Amino acid sequence: MGETTVTKPEGLEAALPDPVAADAGRGPLRRLRAPRRPRFWFEILLVAVSYWTYSLVRNAVPEQRTEALRNADWIWRVEHHLGIAVEGAVNHAVNSVHWVIVGMNYYYATLHFVVTLGVLVWLFRRHPGRYAATRLVLFATTAVALLGYYLYPLAPPRLMTGGGFVDTVMVHQTWGSMASGDLKHMSNQYAAMPSMHIGWSVWCGLTIFALATVPWVRVLGLLYPALTLVVIVATANHFWLDAVGGVLCLAFGFAVARLWYGRQPYALPRTAPERRRDGSRSPART
Repeated sequence: MGETTVTKPEGLEAALPDPVAADAGRGPLRRLRAPRRPRFWFEILLVAVSYWTYSLVRNAVPEQRTEALRNADWIWRVEHHLGIAVEGAVNHAVNSVHWVIVGMNYYYATLHFVVTLGVLVWLFRRHPGRYAATRLVLFATTAVALLGYYLYPLAPPRLMTGGGFVDTVMVHQTWGSMASGDLKHMSNQYAAMPSMHIGWSVWCGLTIFALATVPWVRVLGLLYPALTLVVIVATANHFWLDAVGGVLCLAFGFAVARLWYGRQPYALPRTAPERRRDGSRSPART
């Protein structure tokens, strides 16, 4: 009989076998699926090219104004039927407090990118073994969102005919929104469904909550997507149901990562095994 090894609780993750890494040497596909230490230069290039491609494809979708407005009217009727059509009330209530709505305008224009990039950098530095799988969730979420923009053009509430919504960026002359003001011609105005502000913010929130160790940071992770939901509605950039579409896209992203890696990203080892000169891989650590 073999010897019995006693493992401390904090070393349990390292003691458990990793089915993906264990099979890494059994073919090119398994090697691709094996967690590995990310390379900084490659990740910078990948994120830059991916976002450029996303923006190019999103803005290349035809701006089908008539269909987009018709879809917005249908969404608005459905929300009235469900009793959740309160976007107008939220929009007007928040717009009446100048400093709040100006802050939300800048929140909408900036944190969507700043927080997402910040979480990616944090994963790269502190959780390299989970980085690639968690990044795959984000990329798959964004990719399926592009399909939604193409198949279902949707006008945001602020562009509805007779909707009574306030375009807060136009009214308060704040900078930064690619959907209003001087920058509106650089962005597809009718790509509101699904909301990637929600898809990305929920991705950030779940990642922080699952992997952070400081309690108040985990709480902030959960508050971030909740506040983002209020912001996208208050600024009249999205309906509630756009947020539902963003969450569904994120669920698809997690499903893709689960199928590719054999487990959810947050369950992978914290550090990726390092490749030795002889081609073997050192064991992953917690």
